[in-house]
Amino acid sequence: MTRFYSHSDAGQAFPIYITVVGGLLLLVFAYLAVGQAAANRNGAQTAADAAALAAALDTRDKLTDDWVENVLDPTKWQDIFDGAGVVFGGCARANQLAAQNDATVQCTPQPDLSPPGYEVVATTNKSVGDSIVPGTDGRHSTEHATAVIEPRCEFELPGAGAHPDVLPKLTCEDGVEWTLDPKDLTDLPKPEDLFDVHLAD
Repeated sequence: MTRFYSHSDAGQAFPIYITVVGGLLLLVFAYLAVGQAAANRNGAQTAADAAALAAALDTRDKLTDDWVENVLDPTKWQDIFDGAGVVFGGCARANQLAAQNDATVQCTPQPDLSPPGYEVVATTNKSVGDSIVPGTDGRHSTEHATAVIEPRCEFELPGAGAHPDVLPKLTCEDGVEWTLDPKDLTDLPKPEDLFDVHLAD
């Protein structure tokens, strides 16, 4: 039996259709808002990671320079490998990297921690943006990161009676060894050979 819909049936269905479409649009806008917020947070985390690593790399290079200056005095090596003897001034570099990632940072050197490094809190310059969620237009994402500097090499100081011109052998990660000749110091380890810089867990 064929059923014919009257105009009254169509009229009753129209508000339901509008309600369903309105609900779907609301879900779409909600997903967009979540996506905007996630992208903003990712930007803040990227800025924090890059800034912390840049600060730590800057100090790693200074520690390497200090080691090279004192290469003939191995009694100073361990302090240098532990992060002592240089000013932890890498926050200027952190600020530069944050600006390149459209963010600002609060950078805190951590020279007394083991291993030493930097803690950075990054805030995006751009807000989350307009969305159906109230207040997001003025909200900025903030994330933090910590980068540390760890020595990659070990050594043993020469014992009593050892020749004064003999330098300790550096035994580094991956089985790499450096035999240093005090009369020929043209081939010395590079910063990345001596120190590992990475984000802390």
